[in-house]
Amino acid sequence: MAAVNSGDLPARIASGRSRCVAVVCLALVLAFCPTPDRSASPQAGTLADALRPNPFKATTSRAAREDATRSIPMDKLDADGKKKVSSVLSGTNIFRRLPIRVVPCDPDLYLFLVQHPDVVVGIWETLGLSQLRMRKTARDTYQITDGEGTLGTIEFLHRSHDTHVLYVEGRYDGPMFTTPIRGWCVLILKTGYVRETDGRYYITSRLDTFTHLEPGGVEFLTKTFQPLVGKAADSNFIQTVAFVGSLSRTAEANHTGVQRLSRKLHGVHPDARGELARLARDIAQRSVRLAAHQSPSRSRSVDRSRPK
Repeated sequence: MAAVNSGDLPARIASGRSRCVAVVCLALVLAFCPTPDRSASPQAGTLADALRPNPFKATTSRAAREDATRSIPMDKLDADGKKKVSSVLSGTNIFRRLPIRVVPCDPDLYLFLVQHPDVVVGIWETLGLSQLRMRKTARDTYQITDGEGTLGTIEFLHRSHDTHVLYVEGRYDGPMFTTPIRGWCVLILKTGYVRETDGRYYITSRLDTFTHLEPGGVEFLTKTFQPLVGKAADSNFIQTVAFVGSLSRTAEANHTGVQRLSRKLHGVHPDARGELARLARDIAQRSVRLAAHQSPSRSRSVDRSRPK
C-alpha cells in the first residue's frame, strides 16, 4: 500500500478540513477531483489570450456561475430533484467554481469512487487519517459527520459518466456560533476522459458549488472566513482527486494490498467492498497488458480537452 500511504496528501486532507469548511456543510468532501497540472495554460501573445480566464484557477465570476447553471441537466431530474436544485439556486449566498484538475487514473475506478464516496471516506477512516464518518442510508443518500458539530446528508440527484448532480443538507452545532447554522448545497461535477496513445487515461474534473446558508451564518462567514473557506475548498478538491489517482497507481503496483484494504472497510456495504477489490485486480491486469504492448519509442501526447 505504499502509494496510498506515501507522502502527506491524505493527512493534509484530514488536517486541513477546518471548522470553516464544516460550516459549509462539508459539501466539498465530495470534491473529486491532483498532481501538478498536465495541461498547459493558454499561450501568451495576444490580448485575448491574456484576458482569457484560467480554468485551472478557482473563480466566483458571474460568467462562471451562469455557465454552471446552464450545465445542470434539469430535464433529467425528477420533480423532487428539480425543486431542491431550484431552491438552492434561487437562494445561493456563495458560488464557487473550483479549479479544473487533471489526474492519471483508471476511469472505472474514478467513476466507482465518485458514485461511492463512502469508500473514499472509509479508507481515510480505516487508515486513521480523518475524523470524517460517512454511511450509506439509502440507494442515493449518505450521511456524514465530522465529529466537530457538523451533520450532513448528501443525495445524488443525477449520475452519468460525465455529469453528477448532488444535493447536500447540513447543520453545524458547535462552538463557532451561539446557535446552530443550517445550509444547503448543490454540486455539479463535470468529468472528461482522455486516452493517450500509450493506452493510459487522464481524468479531467471540474466542480461547481452553489451554497445557501440561512440568515445569520452567511454574514459571519462572508465577512470573516470566506477567503479561508475558498482556499480550503480548493485544497480539499485538489488533494481528494490526488488521493484517487494515488489509489489507482497503487492498484497497478499492489492490487492485493488494495484488496486487503477493501476487506477492512467495515462501514461500507459488502458489495462495494467487493467491487473495489475487483477493480483493483482488473487495473493490475490491464497495466500488465499495457506494459507488454507499449513501444518504448512511442511518444506521449496529452489531449488538453476540458469538461464543457
